[in-house]
Amino acid sequence: MPAAHVPPVMTSNRPYLLRAMYEWINDNGMTPYILVDAAFPGVLVPSQAVKDGRVVLNIAARAVSQLSLGDAEIGFLARFGGVSQPVRVPLGAVQAIYAQESGQGMALPDDATGAVAGPSAPAAPADKPPGEPPDRGPPSGGKRGAKLRVVK
Repeated sequence: MPAAHVPPVMTSNRPYLLRAMYEWINDNGMTPYILVDAAFPGVLVPSQAVKDGRVVLNIAARAVSQLSLGDAEIGFLARFGGVSQPVRVPLGAVQAIYAQESGQGMALPDDATGAVAGPSAPAAPADKPPGEPPDRGPPSGGKRGAKLRVVK
């Protein structure tokens, strides 16, 4: 009997998707934001920036310094309340990347390799019908009503 073909194990596509979307947003003159699960192990962000277990971070070159979009994490220095602080975000904690001005971007898929596993997305609010996905757009903060749209 012939041996079953086992496909090769590939590395995570999350860092590649994230870097590609970051470049695309920048190339279009817009501001890249990431939506992060703040409860994910290894996330280092100021607690005052966290709202409902998530944090939205501006990762534009003009807003941060020493930005590193690595294969395992995103790291940079950013100012919070006028104080420069280090930020570390494991790629498994990044739920989406989008342009602040248009809301266009991508909700990142779960990592199929299992290399970057973490807590699942929060449950849909009670006022949403069952089966409808939770709102993954940025928390409202008096800014424009931009919505996250998945680009396929």
